[in-house]
Amino acid sequence: MSERKKTTIVLFSGDYDKAMAAYIIANGAAAYDHEVTIFHTFWGLNALRKDSDIHVKKGFLEKMFGKMMPKGADRMGLSKMNFGGAGKKMIQHVIKKHNAMPLPDLIDMAQEQDVKLVACTMTMDLLGLQKEELLDQIEYAGVAAYLGDAEEGNVNLFI
Repeated sequence: MSERKKTTIVLFSGDYDKAMAAYIIANGAAAYDHEVTIFHTFWGLNALRKDSDIHVKKGFLEKMFGKMMPKGADRMGLSKMNFGGAGKKMIQHVIKKHNAMPLPDLIDMAQEQDVKLVACTMTMDLLGLQKEELLDQIEYAGVAAYLGDAEEGNVNLFI
């Protein structure tokens, strides 16, 4: 029996469409029996944020980052043609019309397929994000852990 192939994705972008692409690729790779890791860093961490208000103790700058960043995958904007959120509404309509899965559902599917979702702890510290603000059942690690996965990866992507 052959060893499972590995796919690693760095999700750096906080754009809805780019995060959606990352999760479509991750779910596809998992369906092909790849061991998949998505390492969320900087704005990509927004895909892992809970959409509700979580009250945690923060300093002034951390509070400001928290207010400026979208809470949850469904609140992320588009990379192009966002038009103050109108483009996002249009793409969501098209997704629904074509019975495609929206980003929150793709994230749920990834978790069901045992895709390893990793939050970058260094970036969490920089942006003032705490574990309580992120989805349950994810992992926390630094760049060394990602590099360990990527070193063995057959496919490595940066989105």
